[in-house]
Amino acid sequence: MNKNRHVLSILVENYSGTLSKVAGLFSRRGYNVDTLNVAETQDPNISRITVTVTGDVYILEQITKQLNKLINVIKITDLTKRPSVLRELMLIKIHSNTQTRSELIQIADIFRAKIVDVSPKSVTIEITGDEDKNKGLLELVRPYGIVEMSRTGLTALERG
Repeated sequence: MNKNRHVLSILVENYSGTLSKVAGLFSRRGYNVDTLNVAETQDPNISRITVTVTGDVYILEQITKQLNKLINVIKITDLTKRPSVLRELMLIKIHSNTQTRSELIQIADIFRAKIVDVSPKSVTIEITGDEDKNKGLLELVRPYGIVEMSRTGLTALERG
């Protein structure tokens, strides 16, 4: 992971428009969001937003200060330097035929990925893991020809 890349876990009140306010803050201030993931927590009144942003310490401090001003924000945690579990889900549809299908299945097995769809012209692989693992799989299947790809962006929880 880039040393200037930060993973923020933001707990917010689960109301319509909250995500828009958080995303709008990043947009208005000109901070680029690398990935954004949001979903309800175990408490249906609270959602967790996981954001990865790139910037130095000053930019991170500004982002944190601005987020703390939003009334719907409950807690912000920078997981970058804390022991954390970071995961991303990718679905990759790859060109395939009868000759290449077994090779793709072997590659998926090596990465503990799953084949979730097979058609006469393609194979779709599902992989969950940290970014390095997912990038490793992506580099191996790229020569076969990627038809489509979808990624969730990082989701994270602090360990312990």
